Amino acid sequence: MPVNIIEKIEVKYLQIINEKGEADPNLIPSVSDDEITRFFETIILARAFNQRALSLQREGRIGTYASILGQEASQVGSALAFSVEDWLFPSFRESGVLVAKGYPMWMLYRYWAGDERGMKCPENLNIFPMSVPVGTHVPHATGAAWAMKLKGHRKAAGVYFGDGGSSKGDFHEGLNFAGVFKAPVVFLCQNNQWAISVPRSLQTAAKTIAQKAYAHGFEGIQVDGNDAAAVYKATKDAVEKAKNGGGPTLIECFTYRLDDHTTADDASRYRAKEEVEAWRAKEPLVRLRLYLEKKGKWTKEYEEGVTKKAQESVDAEIKKAEAYPPPDPADLIRYTYAELTPRQKKEMKESGWGS
Repeated sequence: MPVNIIEKIEVKYLQIINEKGEADPNLIPSVSDDEITRFFETIILARAFNQRALSLQREGRIGTYASILGQEASQVGSALAFSVEDWLFPSFRESGVLVAKGYPMWMLYRYWAGDERGMKCPENLNIFPMSVPVGTHVPHATGAAWAMKLKGHRKAAGVYFGDGGSSKGDFHEGLNFAGVFKAPVVFLCQNNQWAISVPRSLQTAAKTIAQKAYAHGFEGIQVDGNDAAAVYKATKDAVEKAKNGGGPTLIECFTYRLDDHTTADDASRYRAKEEVEAWRAKEPLVRLRLYLEKKGKWTKEYEEGVTKKAQESVDAEIKKAEAYPPPDPADLIRYTYAELTPRQKKEMKESGWGS
């Protein structure tokens, strides 16, 4: 009888700076100290944005919000590896990506307050609106990447999703198409170990999420998602490969969601406090601080200055967001279709909203 032989897939794991702030001497030259300093300062800004968003939600000034605490390295490290010409497709937990790319924070606060105009991306940025439905934007990123290839553009697309998203049909359809047509797209999975209240072990039996790439004919790698330097290098390499015709890459950022799924969740109901505290010791900012201190580039005064500046910037953005005029209620009807239907015209008239 014929014997089916399944080739064993060995997924690479990349780490440059460990939780003690120690760097791999063979890999650290690929990321400069200036870049690591930029990671550190950007994470502080993203964390300031995040903390104020949580406070605003508790005060009733914005709606339900998805915290990024613990995942900043995966977001900042990858975002800074893409050029301004590349296209990014974030999910709902990528505030750190948008902050790192210079998306106006006041617009993000408007969005989380329920104003869709907050996702009207500025013309100088190539960022699609956040996708709240899980995984549905993966095929969109693949399609955009394929269009870039057909047009002969030297650009790449990057798409973000969680570990739960890797179990969706949209995920496999997007990866399959990208693999077949060698689309220049980087798939970035933030494996934060929990798909809301479902642990990673109960929503996929795969040993790693990265290995799912091989079923679709391209490389998948796993990185320490709390190591901004490793995430940056892996993403940078994947982007260059994509632009040079090498096709897609799936990067699994092995990280952890320190906060609740959203402000509507209570994670203490389904996960142990000891698990959270063990991961808190590995969080991104601590290791960067330790590394920079070993290099003589960190002092308490330096971090306090960066933090103060970040908080002042966030405060100014909140004031701008809350001073912005509310949207016109007629927009609910006006922008549903390209043109108003006869029924909508009647509704507009009866509501006294004009045309």
